[in-house]
Amino acid sequence: MSQLIFGPAGIPNSTPEPRTTLGGIERVRQLGLDCMEVQFVQGVKMGEASARLVRDVAQKNQVRLSVHAPYFVNLNAHEPEKLTASEGRILQAARIGYLCGAETVNVHVAFYLGDPPDVVYGRVKAVLERVVQHLKREKISIIIRPEVMGKGSQFGTVEEILNLSAEIEGVLPTIDFSHWHARTGQNNSYAEFMGVLKQIETKLGRRGIENMHMHISGIKYSKAGELAHLRFDDSDFHYQELLRALKDMGVGGMAICESPLEYMEEDALTLQETYRKL
Repeated sequence: MSQLIFGPAGIPNSTPEPRTTLGGIERVRQLGLDCMEVQFVQGVKMGEASARLVRDVAQKNQVRLSVHAPYFVNLNAHEPEKLTASEGRILQAARIGYLCGAETVNVHVAFYLGDPPDVVYGRVKAVLERVVQHLKREKISIIIRPEVMGKGSQFGTVEEILNLSAEIEGVLPTIDFSHWHARTGQNNSYAEFMGVLKQIETKLGRRGIENMHMHISGIKYSKAGELAHLRFDDSDFHYQELLRALKDMGVGGMAICESPLEYMEEDALTLQETYRKL
């Protein structure tokens, strides 16, 4: 049976100073969590030697890793130089992530910028195909995971992300259930969570269910979608019902908690403990 493991998005808040990725991995293990998403969101500022050290410490502590590519990515950028820079940021996150031993690169791929969604889809797909082929030539084995996004202005509906994953080898989804709830104002019940999971299984088969990467947190939102991440206690997000759906569908992979930093490890542990009691 596939195993679902839990961890934080970034270095746990209780990591001793100076708070480093290496110390964060060790703290994840001390907390009894099993994975961590390394945050390159403000840029890939880790060198190759440091990345190899991260891999060694993660393997020693049996902590599985993913990485989050920089936020400054828009594969629908209208300016050629911005498009080239966006592609380069994904590639750099993948290269360093691979040296870290990460299994996955999570990416916020695009904004619509007023363009028709089908046109944006074609542009995003073309760049991701290029990225995957580039990594293949470099013999870099890491999954590129476009993320379900929380605002209607952002490319990244469940359907768009699943279609990319079905059509491009080397691409699988990051399902951010909290983003999807914020974007739709719905998708916050057991039945709706099961609907998304069955949609994944239909589109990608059991491989899509048994090797998931997901984000979970409390979420503040408006009619326009996501406003901010919250701790579970301050949010209407029904994480208990999501966990029950994940258990019932036999989901495996990594569940990354994206609650605010001061609550992140507490909420990650809440997810893990609640799931294990089901």
